[in-house]
Amino acid sequence: MMSRIEKRFARLKADKRAGLVTYITAGDPDTDISYQILKGLPAAGADLIELGMPFTDPMADGPSIQLAGQRALKAGMTVDKTFDMVRRFRKETGDNDTPILLMGYYNLVYQRGPERFCKDAAAAGVDGFILVDLPPEEADELKPFAAASGLDTVLLTAPTTDDERLPAVLKYASGFVYFVSVLGITGTKTATEDAVRTHVARIKRHTDLPVGVGFGIRTPEQAAAVARHADAAVVGTAIIDHVKAGLDDKGKAKPELVPGVFAYIKALADGVRGVRKA
Repeated sequence: MMSRIEKRFARLKADKRAGLVTYITAGDPDTDISYQILKGLPAAGADLIELGMPFTDPMADGPSIQLAGQRALKAGMTVDKTFDMVRRFRKETGDNDTPILLMGYYNLVYQRGPERFCKDAAAAGVDGFILVDLPPEEADELKPFAAASGLDTVLLTAPTTDDERLPAVLKYASGFVYFVSVLGITGTKTATEDAVRTHVARIKRHTDLPVGVGFGIRTPEQAAAVARHADAAVVGTAIIDHVKAGLDDKGKAKPELVPGVFAYIKALADGVRGVRKA
């Protein structure tokens, strides 16, 4: 049986276009606003959704997403409330097609126990995980339980992941491969189109899985450049920056916050969808 993620990429391939993957932090800036954004992402143009699980020590995240996590934790966001957001999304929207992946750190899985975590996530309507600090050597702690619950495990590759290392990563990958296009933390650099082309082609020599490219994409033009070579463009930090821009001096949401986020995502989606695949 195909997962939602597999179905979505199959549909994108049939439509001859790349997808847009959008990241938001669960609970940023508060539960209500965060849910409003989550609920409206598909209509704004998101093909897949990454929902960040706030964590106190987000070592791969740049300043923007770190601050988003702090805002969410201060507002009381927890793993259980993150599951509740997904469950509410599935129930209230009736959307059983848009994939939702939880992105974060393995510590949150470890605390609950991988078997229970996977069962709880699947029951809520989650489709998979992107755990940035879970190396392939440790992935078998999670993979059997994820597979048993029908969840995909999306693993990360980087410019430094050479041809010798790639098979070890791909052994445990499912859903798609996430190529981190730059070295370092989120939201601080941008890869060139030539670099994206070269690395995506290299990864595709090793796997039939779709390849999504993230870290550093901020404009519709950059998203389109990625879409010319990859199966999806992943945007996170720039969306979080639009959330922050919609807050007043006291950290409360201005009326224009949610519409502004959706307008930005629509522009990104237009950029991606303007690229037609052969």
